Amino acid sequence: MLSDPYLVVLAFCVFLFAGLIKGTIGLGLPTISLGLLTAFIGLPQAMALMLVPAFLTNVWQALAGGHARQVMHRVWPFLLAATITVPIGASALTLVDLDLLSALLGVLLISYSAVNLAGLRLMVEAHREGWVGPVLGAINGVFSGMTGSYSVPGVMFLQGIGLPRDQLIQAMGMLYLGSTIALAAALGGSGLMSASLGFGSLLAVVPALTGVFIGQKVRRRLSETQFRRVFFVALLLLGIYIFLESIRSLLG
Repeated sequence: MLSDPYLVVLAFCVFLFAGLIKGTIGLGLPTISLGLLTAFIGLPQAMALMLVPAFLTNVWQALAGGHARQVMHRVWPFLLAATITVPIGASALTLVDLDLLSALLGVLLISYSAVNLAGLRLMVEAHREGWVGPVLGAINGVFSGMTGSYSVPGVMFLQGIGLPRDQLIQAMGMLYLGSTIALAAALGGSGLMSASLGFGSLLAVVPALTGVFIGQKVRRRLSETQFRRVFFVALLLLGIYIFLESIRSLLG
């Protein structure tokens, strides 16, 4: 990839844009970068390239905020299940048609966007958290390994248990961070993380962090509500495109 100037410029622009989204609304870097890159270079390569930027931009989110102990005490069964099942899903990358997995990514992006645009919210009663968390965590981990998308249904669960805003953001950071580490290990173990892709992922940190910095400046000037709506509409269209292209490739 690094030998192709077009792909280098493409990756730079994608991570700059994804970082901008992350800095503006606090989420979206893995989702946006994965969705856009998959449309051009394929799912496993896109997953590999997003790893280092996703790791670094979520370390602070997971550790900062002062609520790590409370959050971990409440959701550790969910986080554990979401992390240890990632390799199970990642095994599909060498066993299942990649166009089928790309179609699944499209479905997840469509679902995630549609739920947020409709304002729907999963409600999990306190006495059910003990078993709902690990079940949804395991599903989230398998989907993360298969597609690189960390949000469905994990973020819905974290929203549904009624965490205060600061704790929710920190819990999401923990989910993304654990999933990224597990996915990196799974890709490396499957031989899908080449030295070239690893170096490319490291270089992608520069535009990603630049985008985050710009996004933080933009956040002060824009309505977050309006920006989130535009973001999810764009994500919905991207998901539809990836799904249709994958189905076309499967049928062709």
